[in-house]
Amino acid sequence: MTPTGPAPTAAAPAVDVVTLGESMVTFLPSRPGRLADVPSFDRAIGGAESNVACVLAAAGHTAKWVSRVGADGFGDHLTEAIGAYGVDTSAVQRDPTRPTGIYFRTASDRSTDAHEVAYYRTGSAASAMAPDTVDRVALRSGRVLHLSGITAALSDGCLRLLRELTARSPGRPLVSFDVNHRPGLWDTLEGPRVLLDLARGADIVFVGDDEARAAWGLRGAAAVREALPEPDVLVVKQGRGGATVYERVRDRADFGEDVVDVVTFVRALHVDVVAAVGAGDAFAAGFLSATLRGLPVRDRLRHGHLMAAAALTDPGDLGAPPTRDHADRLAALDDDAWGTLRLGPGWTHPADRAQEEVPTP
Repeated sequence: MTPTGPAPTAAAPAVDVVTLGESMVTFLPSRPGRLADVPSFDRAIGGAESNVACVLAAAGHTAKWVSRVGADGFGDHLTEAIGAYGVDTSAVQRDPTRPTGIYFRTASDRSTDAHEVAYYRTGSAASAMAPDTVDRVALRSGRVLHLSGITAALSDGCLRLLRELTARSPGRPLVSFDVNHRPGLWDTLEGPRVLLDLARGADIVFVGDDEARAAWGLRGAAAVREALPEPDVLVVKQGRGGATVYERVRDRADFGEDVVDVVTFVRALHVDVVAAVGAGDAFAAGFLSATLRGLPVRDRLRHGHLMAAAALTDPGDLGAPPTRDHADRLAALDDDAWGTLRLGPGWTHPADRAQEEVPTP
Protein backbone atom coordinates (compact mmCIF):
# COMPACT_ATOMS: atom_id res chain seq x y z
CA MET A 1 0.00 0.00 0.00
CA THR A 2 1.48 3.35 -1.05
CA PRO A 3 -0.03 6.28 0.87
CA THR A 4 -1.60 9.10 -1.05
CA GLY A 5 -3.07 12.31 0.22
CA PRO A 6 -4.23 15.79 -0.72
CA ALA A 7 -1.96 17.89 -2.87
CA PRO A 8 0.24 20.46 -1.10
CA THR A 9 -1.24 23.92 -0.71
CA ALA A 10 0.32 27.27 0.16
CA ALA A 11 -1.47 27.19 3.52
CA ALA A 12 -0.40 23.67 4.46
CA PRO A 13 2.73 22.21 2.83
CA ALA A 14 2.51 18.44 2.73
CA VAL A 15 4.43 16.37 5.27
CA ASP A 16 4.83 12.63 5.48
CA VAL A 17 2.83 12.07 8.68
CA VAL A 18 0.55 14.17 10.87
CA THR A 19 -0.22 12.89 14.37
CA LEU A 20 -2.95 14.09 16.72
CA GLY A 21 -3.04 13.47 20.45
CA GLU A 22 -2.09 14.44 23.96
CA SER A 23 1.51 14.51 25.10
CA MET A 24 2.44 14.85 28.76
CA VAL A 25 5.48 15.69 30.79
CA THR A 26 6.75 12.43 32.27
CA PHE A 27 8.60 12.09 35.55
CA LEU A 28 10.88 9.05 35.70
CA PRO A 29 12.21 7.79 39.05
CA SER A 30 15.80 8.41 40.08
CA ARG A 31 15.90 4.89 41.56
CA PRO A 32 13.69 1.77 41.75
CA GLY A 33 10.93 1.60 44.34
CA ARG A 34 7.37 2.62 45.11
CA LEU A 35 6.24 6.10 44.14
CA ALA A 36 5.89 6.75 47.86
CA ASP A 37 9.59 6.01 48.35
CA VAL A 38 11.26 7.57 45.30
CA PRO A 39 12.90 10.83 46.42
CA SER A 40 13.35 12.50 43.03
CA PHE A 41 12.44 12.20 39.38
CA ASP A 42 13.95 13.07 36.01
CA ARG A 43 11.78 14.91 33.53
CA ALA A 44 10.99 13.48 30.10
CA ILE A 45 8.11 13.55 27.62
CA GLY A 46 5.50 10.95 26.78
CA GLY A 47 2.48 10.61 24.54
CA ALA A 48 1.55 7.89 22.06
CA GLU A 49 1.04 10.08 19.02
CA SER A 50 3.90 12.50 19.66
CA ASN A 51 6.14 9.47 20.26
CA VAL A 52 5.28 8.24 16.76
CA ALA A 53 6.02 11.69 15.31
CA CYS A 54 9.37 11.91 17.11
CA VAL A 55 10.52 8.47 15.97
CA LEU A 56 9.50 9.20 12.38
CA ALA A 57 11.29 12.56 12.40
CA ALA A 58 14.41 10.97 13.88
CA ALA A 59 14.23 8.37 11.11
CA GLY A 60 14.32 11.08 8.43
CA HIS A 61 10.63 11.71 7.71
CA THR A 62 8.74 14.99 7.91
CA ALA A 63 6.24 14.87 10.76
CA LYS A 64 3.75 17.29 12.29
CA TRP A 65 2.16 17.01 15.74
CA VAL A 66 -1.26 18.59 16.33
CA SER A 67 -2.45 19.06 19.90
CA ARG A 68 -3.22 21.51 22.71
CA VAL A 69 -1.02 22.25 25.73
CA GLY A 70 -1.34 24.66 28.62
CA ALA A 71 0.12 28.15 28.56
CA ASP A 72 2.57 27.02 31.22
CA GLY A 73 6.16 25.89 31.61
CA PHE A 74 5.29 22.26 31.00
CA GLY A 75 3.63 23.23 27.72
CA ASP A 76 6.79 25.12 26.78
CA HIS A 77 8.89 22.07 27.59
CA LEU A 78 6.73 19.70 25.53
CA THR A 79 6.68 21.81 22.39
CA GLU A 80 10.41 22.53 22.63
CA ALA A 81 11.39 18.92 23.36
CA ILE A 82 9.20 17.45 20.62
CA GLY A 83 10.33 20.15 18.21
CA ALA A 84 13.95 19.27 18.98
CA TYR A 85 13.35 15.87 17.34
CA GLY A 86 12.55 17.72 14.12
CA VAL A 87 8.76 17.54 14.50
CA ASP A 88 6.71 20.49 13.25
CA THR A 89 4.79 21.84 16.29
CA SER A 90 3.34 24.93 14.61
CA ALA A 91 -0.22 23.53 14.87
CA VAL A 92 -0.01 23.00 18.66
CA GLN A 93 -2.35 25.44 20.38
CA ARG A 94 -1.84 26.97 23.84
CA ASP A 95 -4.76 26.93 26.26
CA PRO A 96 -4.71 29.79 28.80
CA THR A 97 -7.19 28.15 31.20
CA ARG A 98 -6.27 24.45 31.21
CA PRO A 99 -2.97 22.86 32.29
CA THR A 100 -0.59 20.58 30.47
CA GLY A 101 -0.99 16.95 31.58
CA ILE A 102 1.76 15.26 33.59
CA TYR A 103 2.37 11.79 34.95
CA PHE A 104 4.76 9.91 37.22
CA ARG A 105 5.82 6.30 36.92
CA THR A 106 8.09 3.90 38.70
CA ALA A 107 10.78 1.79 37.10
CA SER A 108 9.54 -1.54 35.75
CA ASP A 109 10.40 -4.80 37.46
CA ARG A 110 12.01 -6.66 34.55
CA SER A 111 10.78 -10.02 35.78
CA THR A 112 7.13 -9.04 36.19
CA ASP A 113 6.79 -5.71 34.29
CA ALA A 114 5.17 -4.39 37.47
CA HIS A 115 5.13 -0.63 37.81
CA GLU A 116 3.02 2.22 39.17
CA VAL A 117 1.72 5.11 37.09
CA ALA A 118 0.04 8.24 38.45
CA TYR A 119 -1.66 10.44 35.84
CA TYR A 120 -2.62 14.08 36.33
CA ARG A 121 -4.43 14.79 33.09
CA THR A 122 -8.11 15.32 33.98
CA GLY A 123 -9.22 18.68 32.57
CA SER A 124 -5.98 19.07 30.64
CA ALA A 125 -5.58 21.37 27.66
CA ALA A 126 -5.54 18.39 25.31
CA SER A 127 -8.88 17.16 26.61
CA ALA A 128 -10.41 20.32 25.11
CA MET A 129 -9.61 19.17 21.59
CA ALA A 130 -12.75 19.01 19.45
CA PRO A 131 -13.71 19.55 15.80
CA ASP A 132 -13.81 23.32 16.34
CA THR A 133 -10.67 23.70 18.47
CA VAL A 134 -7.94 22.17 16.30
CA ASP A 135 -6.25 23.21 13.08
CA ARG A 136 -8.27 21.35 10.47
CA VAL A 137 -5.99 22.32 7.58
CA ALA A 138 -2.97 20.94 9.45
CA LEU A 139 -4.76 17.64 10.05
CA ARG A 140 -5.18 17.12 6.31
CA SER A 141 -1.68 18.25 5.35
CA GLY A 142 0.07 14.86 5.54
CA ARG A 143 0.26 11.75 3.41
CA VAL A 144 -0.72 9.82 6.56
CA LEU A 145 -2.81 10.91 9.55
CA HIS A 146 -1.98 8.85 12.65
CA LEU A 147 -4.49 8.62 15.50
CA SER A 148 -5.02 6.48 18.58
CA GLY A 149 -7.83 5.33 20.82
CA ILE A 150 -6.32 7.20 23.76
CA THR A 151 -7.48 10.52 22.31
CA ALA A 152 -11.06 9.29 21.95
CA ALA A 153 -11.20 8.54 25.69
CA LEU A 154 -10.14 12.02 26.86
CA SER A 155 -13.47 13.84 26.42
CA ASP A 156 -16.69 13.98 24.41
CA GLY A 157 -15.12 16.64 22.19
CA CYS A 158 -12.12 14.44 21.50
CA LEU A 159 -14.39 11.54 20.63
CA ARG A 160 -16.38 13.71 18.19
CA LEU A 161 -13.13 14.74 16.56
CA LEU A 162 -11.93 11.12 16.21
CA ARG A 163 -15.28 10.05 14.75
CA GLU A 164 -15.01 12.79 12.17
CA LEU A 165 -11.42 12.00 11.24
CA THR A 166 -12.07 8.26 10.83
CA ALA A 167 -15.20 8.78 8.73
CA ARG A 168 -14.47 7.72 5.16
CA SER A 169 -14.58 10.80 2.94
CA PRO A 170 -13.11 11.80 -0.44
CA GLY A 171 -9.63 13.28 -0.37
CA ARG A 172 -8.75 12.38 3.20
CA PRO A 173 -5.19 11.28 4.00
CA LEU A 174 -4.41 7.65 4.63
CA VAL A 175 -5.67 7.14 8.19
CA SER A 176 -3.59 5.07 10.62
CA PHE A 177 -5.19 4.08 13.92
CA ASP A 178 -3.58 2.45 16.94
CA VAL A 179 -6.33 0.99 19.14
CA ASN A 180 -4.37 1.62 22.38
CA HIS A 181 -7.10 0.31 24.66
CA ARG A 182 -6.71 1.99 28.08
CA PRO A 183 -9.63 0.83 30.28
CA GLY A 184 -8.73 3.29 33.04
CA LEU A 185 -9.37 6.26 30.76
CA TRP A 186 -12.96 5.34 29.90
CA ASP A 187 -15.66 6.36 32.37
CA THR A 188 -18.26 4.15 30.67
CA LEU A 189 -18.43 0.58 29.42
CA GLU A 190 -18.75 1.84 25.85
CA GLY A 191 -14.99 2.15 25.28
CA PRO A 192 -14.47 -1.20 23.51
CA ARG A 193 -17.40 -0.63 21.14
CA VAL A 194 -16.22 2.90 20.37
CA LEU A 195 -12.70 1.69 19.61
CA LEU A 196 -14.03 -1.00 17.28
CA ASP A 197 -16.13 1.57 15.40
CA LEU A 198 -13.16 3.95 15.03
CA ALA A 199 -10.87 1.16 13.84
CA ARG A 200 -13.37 0.19 11.14
CA GLY A 201 -12.98 3.63 9.59
CA ALA A 202 -9.19 3.53 9.35
CA ASP A 203 -6.99 2.35 6.50
CA ILE A 204 -4.19 0.93 8.69
CA VAL A 205 -4.96 -0.45 12.16
CA PHE A 206 -2.57 -1.55 14.90
CA VAL A 207 -3.87 -3.68 17.77
CA GLY A 208 -2.28 -6.03 20.27
CA ASP A 209 -3.79 -9.47 20.59
CA ASP A 210 -3.88 -8.95 24.37
CA GLU A 211 -5.94 -5.78 24.07
CA ALA A 212 -8.22 -7.35 21.45
CA ARG A 213 -8.88 -10.13 23.93
CA ALA A 214 -9.47 -7.70 26.82
CA ALA A 215 -11.61 -5.24 24.86
CA TRP A 216 -13.54 -7.48 22.49
CA GLY A 217 -13.09 -11.02 23.76
CA LEU A 218 -11.28 -12.02 20.56
CA ARG A 219 -8.59 -14.69 20.59
CA GLY A 220 -6.07 -14.95 17.79
CA ALA A 221 -5.22 -12.79 14.80
CA ALA A 222 -7.79 -14.45 12.54
CA ALA A 223 -10.61 -13.60 14.95
CA VAL A 224 -9.48 -9.97 15.04
CA ARG A 225 -9.49 -9.82 11.25
CA GLU A 226 -12.97 -11.31 11.14
CA ALA A 227 -14.20 -8.55 13.45
CA LEU A 228 -12.26 -5.87 11.52
CA PRO A 229 -12.57 -6.64 7.79
CA GLU A 230 -12.72 -2.99 6.69
CA PRO A 231 -9.09 -1.72 7.04
CA ASP A 232 -6.86 -2.34 4.05
CA VAL A 233 -4.05 -3.23 6.46
CA LEU A 234 -4.54 -4.80 9.89
CA VAL A 235 -1.51 -5.34 12.12
CA VAL A 236 -2.05 -7.71 15.05
CA LYS A 237 0.86 -7.52 17.50
CA GLN A 238 1.49 -10.74 19.40
CA GLY A 239 4.01 -9.56 21.97
CA ARG A 240 7.21 -11.56 22.13
CA GLY A 241 5.86 -13.94 19.52
CA GLY A 242 5.81 -11.46 16.65
CA ALA A 243 3.18 -9.70 14.56
CA THR A 244 0.76 -10.66 11.80
CA VAL A 245 -0.39 -8.40 8.96
CA TYR A 246 -3.55 -8.86 6.95
CA GLU A 247 -3.29 -6.82 3.74
CA ARG A 248 -6.19 -6.57 1.34
CA VAL A 249 -5.01 -6.83 -2.28
CA ARG A 250 -6.66 -7.27 -5.65
CA ASP A 251 -6.19 -10.69 -7.17
CA ARG A 252 -6.70 -11.05 -10.92
CA ALA A 253 -8.95 -14.02 -11.55
CA ASP A 254 -10.34 -15.58 -14.72
CA PHE A 255 -13.54 -13.55 -14.46
CA GLY A 256 -12.28 -10.22 -13.16
CA GLU A 257 -10.65 -9.18 -9.91
CA ASP A 258 -11.20 -10.50 -6.41
CA VAL A 259 -10.15 -8.75 -3.22
CA VAL A 260 -8.23 -11.16 -1.02
CA ASP A 261 -6.24 -11.00 2.20
CA VAL A 262 -2.53 -11.70 2.10
CA VAL A 263 -1.33 -12.80 5.53
CA THR A 264 2.27 -12.19 6.63
CA PHE A 265 3.83 -13.11 9.98
CA VAL A 266 7.24 -11.97 11.23
CA ARG A 267 8.64 -13.15 14.54
CA ALA A 268 9.74 -10.61 17.12
CA LEU A 269 13.39 -10.04 17.95
CA HIS A 270 15.19 -11.27 21.05
CA VAL A 271 15.64 -8.10 23.11
CA ASP A 272 17.25 -7.41 26.48
CA VAL A 273 14.39 -5.26 27.77
CA VAL A 274 15.10 -2.19 29.90
CA ALA A 275 11.55 -0.76 29.90
CA ALA A 276 8.46 -1.64 27.87
CA VAL A 277 7.01 1.88 27.72
CA GLY A 278 6.76 3.34 24.20
CA ALA A 279 7.47 0.10 22.33
CA GLY A 280 4.05 -0.02 20.67
CA ASP A 281 4.39 3.56 19.45
CA ALA A 282 7.87 2.84 18.08
CA PHE A 283 6.56 -0.28 16.31
CA ALA A 284 3.84 1.80 14.61
CA ALA A 285 6.43 4.41 13.58
CA GLY A 286 8.71 1.76 12.09
CA PHE A 287 5.85 0.16 10.17
CA LEU A 288 4.62 3.54 8.87
CA SER A 289 8.15 4.57 7.90
CA ALA A 290 8.54 1.46 5.77
CA THR A 291 5.05 1.97 4.34
CA LEU A 292 5.92 5.52 3.29
CA ARG A 293 9.01 4.13 1.57
CA GLY A 294 6.95 1.54 -0.33
CA LEU A 295 8.71 -1.46 1.24
CA PRO A 296 7.13 -4.93 1.14
CA VAL A 297 5.02 -6.12 4.05
CA ARG A 298 7.72 -8.35 5.55
CA ASP A 299 10.11 -5.40 5.73
CA ARG A 300 7.41 -3.14 7.19
CA LEU A 301 6.98 -5.62 10.02
CA ARG A 302 10.72 -5.98 10.51
CA HIS A 303 11.19 -2.21 10.70
CA GLY A 304 8.37 -2.15 13.25
CA HIS A 305 10.17 -4.74 15.36
CA LEU A 306 13.48 -2.88 15.06
CA MET A 307 12.00 0.44 16.17
CA ALA A 308 10.25 -1.33 19.03
CA ALA A 309 13.59 -2.84 20.05
CA ALA A 310 15.10 0.65 20.18
CA ALA A 311 12.39 1.69 22.65
CA LEU A 312 12.60 -1.52 24.68
CA THR A 313 16.33 -1.07 25.27
CA ASP A 314 15.97 2.50 26.56
CA PRO A 315 14.51 3.56 29.95
CA GLY A 316 12.39 6.40 28.56
CA ASP A 317 9.43 6.55 26.18
CA LEU A 318 11.69 7.43 23.26
CA GLY A 319 14.73 5.37 22.40
CA ALA A 320 17.20 6.62 19.79
CA PRO A 321 16.25 4.79 16.57
CA PRO A 322 18.84 3.09 14.38
CA THR A 323 19.97 4.92 11.28
CA ARG A 324 18.03 4.06 8.15
CA ASP A 325 20.99 2.21 6.64
CA HIS A 326 21.48 0.23 9.85
CA ALA A 327 17.79 -0.70 10.03
CA ASP A 328 17.70 -1.62 6.34
CA ARG A 329 20.71 -3.89 6.78
CA LEU A 330 19.09 -5.75 9.67
CA ALA A 331 15.70 -5.91 7.97
CA ALA A 332 17.35 -7.58 4.96
CA LEU A 333 18.76 -10.50 6.99
CA ASP A 334 17.69 -13.98 5.98
CA ASP A 335 15.17 -15.74 8.22
CA ASP A 336 17.80 -17.73 10.13
CA ALA A 337 19.92 -14.67 10.87
CA TRP A 338 16.83 -12.67 11.87
CA GLY A 339 15.81 -15.45 14.23
CA THR A 340 19.17 -15.44 16.04
CA LEU A 341 19.56 -11.65 16.22
CA ARG A 342 19.61 -10.33 19.78
CA LEU A 343 19.64 -6.64 20.70
CA GLY A 344 20.69 -5.02 23.96
CA PRO A 345 21.00 -1.47 25.37
CA GLY A 346 22.99 0.81 23.09
CA TRP A 347 22.57 -1.33 19.97
CA THR A 348 21.41 1.66 17.89
CA HIS A 349 24.68 3.53 18.48
CA PRO A 350 27.55 2.70 16.10
CA ALA A 351 30.08 2.58 18.94
CA ASP A 352 28.01 -0.03 20.78
CA ARG A 353 27.39 -2.55 18.00
CA ALA A 354 28.72 -5.24 20.30
CA GLN A 355 25.20 -5.29 21.70
CA GLU A 356 23.92 -6.47 18.33
CA GLU A 357 23.69 -9.85 16.64
CA VAL A 358 24.54 -11.98 19.67
CA PRO A 359 23.30 -15.53 18.96
CA THR A 360 20.51 -16.61 21.25
CA PRO A 361 21.38 -19.71 23.31
